Amino acid sequence: MGFGFENTYARLPDRFYAAQSPVPVSAPKLIKLNTALAAALGIDLDGLDPALVFSGNQLPQGAEPLAMAYAGHQFGGWSPQLGDGRAILLGEVRDGAGKTWDVQLKGSGRTPWSRGGDGRAWLGPVLREYVVSEAMAALGVATTRALAAVTTGEDVLREEVLPGAIVTRVASSHVRVGTFQYFAAREDLEGLELLLNFAIERHYPDAARAETPALSFLDHVIEAQAKLVASWMGIGFIHGVMNTDNCAVSGETIDYGPCAFMDNYHPDTVFSSIDRQGRYAYSNQPRLAHWNLAQLASSLLPLIDADSDRAVALATASVDRFVALYQAEWTKVFTAKIGVDDVALAQALLSAMEADGADFTNTFRALSGLIDAGEFTGQAAARNAWLLEWRAALGDATAADLDAVNPAVIPRNHQIEKMITQARSGNYAHFENLMDVLSRPFERPDDDRLTKPPAPDEVVQATFCGT
Repeated sequence: MGFGFENTYARLPDRFYAAQSPVPVSAPKLIKLNTALAAALGIDLDGLDPALVFSGNQLPQGAEPLAMAYAGHQFGGWSPQLGDGRAILLGEVRDGAGKTWDVQLKGSGRTPWSRGGDGRAWLGPVLREYVVSEAMAALGVATTRALAAVTTGEDVLREEVLPGAIVTRVASSHVRVGTFQYFAAREDLEGLELLLNFAIERHYPDAARAETPALSFLDHVIEAQAKLVASWMGIGFIHGVMNTDNCAVSGETIDYGPCAFMDNYHPDTVFSSIDRQGRYAYSNQPRLAHWNLAQLASSLLPLIDADSDRAVALATASVDRFVALYQAEWTKVFTAKIGVDDVALAQALLSAMEADGADFTNTFRALSGLIDAGEFTGQAAARNAWLLEWRAALGDATAADLDAVNPAVIPRNHQIEKMITQARSGNYAHFENLMDVLSRPFERPDDDRLTKPPAPDEVVQATFCGT
């Protein structure tokens, strides 16, 4: 019964974290429990009250709660000490396949790294993270998962008084680029090596057998990030805060703050209210992933080679591989989306879409219905010319092939806002509807409103992180 926690991170020296219990809340109430995920993780809640457990009011047997230490570059600026300011790692569980997963409460109260914040989350970002992370999993994107969401019965003060909530996040680990930066900045070589060994054992065990484990680990992380960011680009996803403390070495999408999905395609699209310079715009995501990986490489230098010049040369060669790796992954994603192995043709479609402001998701989804169309009607001139070239180049790809990689429905920003607005008054009907439809993103939903771009008065101009 229970979680069956195995807490390897808690076995690391105490400078890796602060032992910290969640701060109890006054009136927790369960919004949603991901029963399928709980079963997959081997979590048995029989005899436990989910509202109490996932609010942090009741610690399940075997939990060793802690807040993790890390540092990071935030919008390019260095912060030597960040850490979990509103999150508590309850412990680690092992699924039936033997894989280890972290179980973490987010919004569970102040920690030593709260930096004056309240350590809480409000309902809107909690529901956004729940919906978007589960949608990403259904879309086949590497991601953290949502296990539960609860309301706290307490208010949270942001620009206004808002209802408090907590989301339980599941990840293959919460080790970030910023975690390595934390120990490197302190010249804590022992801590850096312990962290490397932990991350290798958890994520890339074959790196332990390499001639230079640190370099092999770096190569694995680079490959994972290239694949991850290409998958984001393929669905029009914009993370919004690609700081090094939000870059997981596992290659999972983590920290769904001001994230959003594009409606009309434009490569410079930005939603995050705090990204005033467009640093993390859609088209900048590959470049910033590359930059983040360079920061990881810098942190690993003393473990790559005792000769600093040789270490820099080896790390630089590895990081420089990202460009080609990412381009190969991007090509794989976008040529599959058009069903033709022609990268120039895929790029030409994006140019045509940008020219006439076409909807990203619906344009790609519509291709399957145009394979056998007699004439292309209702298309802008640029896209009509592209369609003629595309169909001439189309080989054996079928409508089913295209529909298997081009989703019919995504978590559109205006639908997320509608869900949050309703939930603030206690109505979770739209939340449940989205959860149902987004669990099958490649099937066209019965409710066509969920596939349509926003009306002019529904357009979301900015998204917020909720801290």
